[in-house]
Amino acid sequence: MKKFKVGIDAYSLKPLDLDPFELLDWALIHEAGGVQFSEVPAQAGDKAFLKELAQYASENNLYLEWGGGEHIPFDLITGKAKDIAASNRKAVEQASAMGIRTIRSCSGGLMRWREDSPSTETYLRKMAACLRPQRQAFKDHGVVLAVETHFEFTTFELLRLFEMCEVEPGDFLGVCLDTMNVLTMLEDPVAAARRILPWVVTTHVKDGAIFLSPGGLVSFTAEAGRGLIDFRTIFEDLSALPGDLRLSIEDHGGDFLIPVFNPAFLAKFPDLTVQELGRLLQMAAETHALLQKKELAVLDRAGWPEVCEARVERDLRAVQLIVEEG
Repeated sequence: MKKFKVGIDAYSLKPLDLDPFELLDWALIHEAGGVQFSEVPAQAGDKAFLKELAQYASENNLYLEWGGGEHIPFDLITGKAKDIAASNRKAVEQASAMGIRTIRSCSGGLMRWREDSPSTETYLRKMAACLRPQRQAFKDHGVVLAVETHFEFTTFELLRLFEMCEVEPGDFLGVCLDTMNVLTMLEDPVAAARRILPWVVTTHVKDGAIFLSPGGLVSFTAEAGRGLIDFRTIFEDLSALPGDLRLSIEDHGGDFLIPVFNPAFLAKFPDLTVQELGRLLQMAAETHALLQKKELAVLDRAGWPEVCEARVERDLRAVQLIVEEG
């Protein structure tokens, strides 16, 4: 296994209300390898700020990763068109000014959970039509748009998007692999990571688990090393990638109902196989046992501010230990 740098995503410590330099100091104090600013700081429009932030990180041997990217060309609430080319150009220029080679993109959708949403294929077509003309703007700056595995598209669908955009790994599109979010999209984390492995350029290392409820499956976040995400196998697979991949821990509270007993909802996951569903049910049985023994519990989002700093510290130690042991 590679000796990955293990850092944090700034979102994990949002309740602490730290400014960007304070976040870098937090990383230094807690021996983290760097910070991913998946949510762009308010000062990002100031070129002097960007230069100073990059210099401070470099002087302290910390990596920086950036966000601000978008991949869905319309507002998910109103349906109105959005000029994502302009926002992507801005994020690309910010990242390039700091020597950062990726920008994370997460449009934050829960489209499948809404009955009035357009079909997934409609989203894919519109995204591809909008992203293809942006290729040169990314290439000119040597920056990759890292689409997060979020509650929007499965890894199967991201691969179709890349095909529709006529790109190969190493071009202007890639993936920010969130190791837990794929559970909510009814994917086995190891299988999902392997499907999009050549495309992974950034990460959100997050543990989690899943259980059966009267309403369907429920996924939830867990402290690193206490959930069911097979980090060791995923990290071993990521070790095969060329380049300087970092492991950025993202953690938060919350759980997510996946109404798999609703045929109309389940039909929105046409790539789900019997084998992968079987693996999810196996994980649900393992989670149930851990919940019964009180070795695992769902943390409400409202409870995150109280525990976030101590839990992220433990997340860091747990992930660093896995990397060190190899």
